[in-house]
Amino acid sequence: MKTAALLILGAAMASGSASAADKWDGADDLPTSPLSCDASPAAAAAAKPYDGGKVTGAADKAGKPITLVDVPKLIGIGYFNATTKGMQDAAKELGNVKVTTDGPTEAKIDEQIKFIDNYITRGVDGVLFAANDPVAIAPVLKKALSKGIHVVGYDANAQPDAREWFVNQAEFNGIAKAMIDAMAKEAGEDKGFAIVTSTFTTPNQARWIAEMSAYAAKCHPKLKWLETVEAQEDNVLSLNQATTLINKYGDKLAGLFGMTSVATPASAEAVTKARLCGKVAVVGLATPNAMKPYVNAGCVKSVVLWNPVDLGYAATYVMRAVVDGKLKPGATSVEAGKLGKLNVINGSEILLGSPFIFTKDNIKDFDF
Repeated sequence: MKTAALLILGAAMASGSASAADKWDGADDLPTSPLSCDASPAAAAAAKPYDGGKVTGAADKAGKPITLVDVPKLIGIGYFNATTKGMQDAAKELGNVKVTTDGPTEAKIDEQIKFIDNYITRGVDGVLFAANDPVAIAPVLKKALSKGIHVVGYDANAQPDAREWFVNQAEFNGIAKAMIDAMAKEAGEDKGFAIVTSTFTTPNQARWIAEMSAYAAKCHPKLKWLETVEAQEDNVLSLNQATTLINKYGDKLAGLFGMTSVATPASAEAVTKARLCGKVAVVGLATPNAMKPYVNAGCVKSVVLWNPVDLGYAATYVMRAVVDGKLKPGATSVEAGKLGKLNVINGSEILLGSPFIFTKDNIKDFDF
């Protein structure tokens, strides 16, 4: 998906005349499901059959100690430090789980695959993962399943048949609603906005943006979608791209979306440097520590995310339930300790819950 096409979409949305032919679907071909414009619950979707993978020859470890490895996209950043903390919290509570987080220091799929493959060779009872690429990671995860190793994903999914379950931090349409509603409230219903994302083909970002497009067209049709740019999750490039958008659109730009934990603080920094706090709203996905300076300064009002500590915690409980035989295909929920009962959605996904909104009132309570 290129800029020119996005500009066509922006013009179409601004006029409220987007047609099926020119509708931008977020760089993938999946259907969208925008939530209702008010806070009423979405209509219940038809139950989808289990579509996850199947482990072969796993040892019976029900109620027994198990050893897990967690291989996130990369290690050493605040977000995955937080998921690791949640896993350790859950392991301590459960008492019969040992989990080790290990992985690449850069978000490179080849490196992530090597780490998983090495742990298959060394032998573990389960693999927890957050995929850098849903397709490329699938063969090594299937290899784990074929070796009797349970596989549960979180944060970023793989192809469903390459893992047993996936803990979904928030549904894409829920994130989209939170983001667009916040932008409309802060920038204005008939104002222009732009997006700084990672790449147009990164799965999570593409899905969120696709749902944002659908929800904006349905519930905030006067918003003007000016442009979406790529920034590769690079801090300097994100800052430069946000600055370019500010200079390019001038008064037409009333808001910037950051679609990654890098792009959002970079966008806030660009707005701060341009002395446009209060004039250009910044709404995005980011970790609280990165956004505290901008939120506390009043330059950013809304940071959308989920609690990654809870995400890691839930993934560990889900893995324990899988090993214990308490979470099987066809289940509708799973018990997850302090989080209570989490629902199964989309066949083989566990929904953590609604998006969390960090504001000046609560951001001080989080440290990741």
